[in-house]
Amino acid sequence: MDYLFVLAGLICLFFGGDWLVKGAIALSAKLGLPAFLISLTVVGFGTSMPELLVSVRAALAEAPGIALGNVIGSNIANILLIIGLSAVIAPIAISSGNSKRDIIVMMAATASLVAMLFSGLISFGLGLLMVGALIVYLVTAYFQDRALGADEIDADVLKISAPKIAALLAFGLALLASGADLLVRGATQIATDLGVSNAVIGLTVVAVGTSLPELATSITAALKGRSDIAIGNVVGSNIFNILGILGITALITPITVAERFQSIDGWVLLATTLVFFALLLAEKSIGRLLGVLFLTAYGSYMVSMA
Repeated sequence: MDYLFVLAGLICLFFGGDWLVKGAIALSAKLGLPAFLISLTVVGFGTSMPELLVSVRAALAEAPGIALGNVIGSNIANILLIIGLSAVIAPIAISSGNSKRDIIVMMAATASLVAMLFSGLISFGLGLLMVGALIVYLVTAYFQDRALGADEIDADVLKISAPKIAALLAFGLALLASGADLLVRGATQIATDLGVSNAVIGLTVVAVGTSLPELATSITAALKGRSDIAIGNVVGSNIFNILGILGITALITPITVAERFQSIDGWVLLATTLVFFALLLAEKSIGRLLGVLFLTAYGSYMVSMA
């Protein structure tokens, strides 16, 4: 039954994330915002909703390993798995249209998280700082980027009516909430039965499961040749995961840091983000070979936890 909970949770998260993103993109398109800003904020936040709901649910269920492992594992998966797979499908072009401001914020947030891991506890105070930083960042991004104007919008998106947008957002959130509950409930019990730590379950099954919306969004963007959306989705999601999800979760209940996050996973996240950061700043394209290397690195990381 626990495995059915996990499967049902993953399915709910996938469809819930997909509907939420569709509704969010349609709503943002009507507001005339640039594609990269949309992908960075609305899509990035929308696809991070599963991580938020799962982490809060896990923290309240006294499973801090899943709450923290979910965020760290999702950010690693966003870069190595999602960018890697997207690049294998269609090489990703990197241009100056991808704001250096947002790339730097992603790197700074990641470095700050790794530093916080060594405190042993992500407290209410740290959560307040993270949420405050996210608010400042979003306000700055909005006012700086809205002057850029809107990109060319798909006519089909503009045809989506207001009631349908509301339905997509409402049903998407409902499915995400249900999926998060089912996934955490099943994964926590499986971890207990198998003697596997909550941290490992959070880093693997839960992290990949909650990254399904990002995976679907980035692959679709890659197939359509919209590398700005694929990259903006990952950059925005990684920022939200750290500042928003961990911040909000810590405001609800402090998060205890397991030892493996300090000795292994934090460093893997930092190294992975540094490589991605360097590629984006250098405006180097991510071709199929590099995509294969990303996927191989992710596979090796998963095997190391077996």
